[in-house]
Amino acid sequence: MTARVAAVIVAGGRGYRAGGEVPKQYRKIAGEPVIRPTLVAFLGHLRIDAVQPVIHPDDGGAFAAASAGLKNLLAPVPGGATRQASVRAGLEALQATAPDFVLIHDAARPFLSGDLISRAIAAAEQYGAAVPAIAITDTVKKIDEQEMVSETLDRSRLRTVQTPQAFDFGLIVDLHRRAAAAGREDFTDDAALAEWAGQRVSVFAGETTNVKLTTQDDFARAEVLRMAALSDVRTGNGFDVHAFGDGDHVMLAGVRIPNGRGVTGHSDADVALHALVDAILGALAEGDIGVHFPPSDPQWRGASSDRFLAFACERVRARFGMIAHLDVTIVCESPRVGPHRDAMRARIAEIAGIPIGRVAIKATTSEKMGFTGRGEGIVAMATATVRLPWSAS
Repeated sequence: MTARVAAVIVAGGRGYRAGGEVPKQYRKIAGEPVIRPTLVAFLGHLRIDAVQPVIHPDDGGAFAAASAGLKNLLAPVPGGATRQASVRAGLEALQATAPDFVLIHDAARPFLSGDLISRAIAAAEQYGAAVPAIAITDTVKKIDEQEMVSETLDRSRLRTVQTPQAFDFGLIVDLHRRAAAAGREDFTDDAALAEWAGQRVSVFAGETTNVKLTTQDDFARAEVLRMAALSDVRTGNGFDVHAFGDGDHVMLAGVRIPNGRGVTGHSDADVALHALVDAILGALAEGDIGVHFPPSDPQWRGASSDRFLAFACERVRARFGMIAHLDVTIVCESPRVGPHRDAMRARIAEIAGIPIGRVAIKATTSEKMGFTGRGEGIVAMATATVRLPWSAS
């Protein structure tokens, strides 16, 4: 039988050294909260059976927003006054799932790979206690109280240690309880706690890109690293048309606009959002709106189209990508789009979870020509630019 593996994601700190007005795990890199790719990395790994977040008691709303749409995530538990106390809270919460092994990872390390998680699991299974480590390439000096060099250390025997740190679950729970009973709450990582208890800890290969975001400079470098990782830039196009019919309003880009006539359609017939959905799905090569929300299915009759756009945007995030820009052109004689342009941009940005500066709305008429010129219907064309991690597929 395959061993069960869980992960504890430690996100209970404040992290204000990194600057900004929110804890660093909720600051955004390339438009996405730091903690989200951390969670996605573990949720998407085939060997991880449970992911247990540990958050600050005041961060429930921030965590809910950052993790929106993620599936199979355990409810977060409140952390303690120290990192060690927060880890212990996460471990105790996992008792109900009874995993065989557990990986403990800092939320502010969002760039770990699936291979690193696999190595951590293998090391836990082999040694019971293991940590990822990186060899030191700089010369390391020890200094005295006067800030003078007192010794040059042998760097060949030194390593910098990362997370996820990997343990036999029963072992690390017992060690945390022993440390708490002894009044020891000062360990900066779980390996140090294990060493204190006399447990031998193995090391396995870490990753130089698995950096912990601590300072403002770290965030500046992380922005570059995140964008460099999203090197597969794709563009998709979408087109939708609906005829006018009975009614007193139209839905355009999620905004209700009064109009002398409504539009016909299976859902709310929002041509702007429908075109955007097709553009995003086209960039992903994942079919079109009809594939995912067939008009033959009665559950979508009268449905609000913001659900369709939210789905398409989540498909981008599920592939570790980001939406770079959304551009919509609306063709109609009525209603007038100009007075509602900013509200429409704001609504699209809200649904997609991107800045309003990444959303464009344009409008034109067809100079009285064709069915739009005769006032028989309304057309929308959209272009979506998305960035994905590079792959051969």
